[in-house]
Amino acid sequence: MSKPVKDLMTREYTKCYAGVDSACVVSVVGLDAISTNRLRGELRSRNLRMRIIKNSLARRALANGPLGPLGRALAGPCALVTGGESIIDVARTLVGLRNTYPAIELKQGILDGDPEILEVEQLAKMKSWSEQLGEVAMLISSPARLVAGCLAGPGGRFAGCLRAITEKEDGGEA
Repeated sequence: MSKPVKDLMTREYTKCYAGVDSACVVSVVGLDAISTNRLRGELRSRNLRMRIIKNSLARRALANGPLGPLGRALAGPCALVTGGESIIDVARTLVGLRNTYPAIELKQGILDGDPEILEVEQLAKMKSWSEQLGEVAMLISSPARLVAGCLAGPGGRFAGCLRAITEKEDGGEA
């Protein structure tokens, strides 16, 4: 491959992954063309994108960005999978699709530009951002719910007593 073509591909990788800070590396060498096409279709239906890359050019293109540490995971034929709400959703999807496509090899991934790269299976076991927010909201609202319950119980009894007194004074009329 000539140097101008390599430079063109490097610029394309740089442009394609410019705003991306999370990705998973997989190998689809064992899949035939039909299975690869089906895999891409399933990923596309989940708003994910898989792109086969040339390792040396990808390392050069990603070196200065948040995906730079992922260059260590690029060994052998590789594809980068990106997209979705979070990389944890991508990892869960890939682990789930491994049952359908056993030839797919899940390698490593990077989470939010963190310099530490993790195995895809590890990423799939983590909680996503929305799950963590839901858990924090539940933890914050739990004491408030208990306080509201403590206040509502006696307050409800007091309101019932006032209603009974009012009805008694009116002579039993509603």
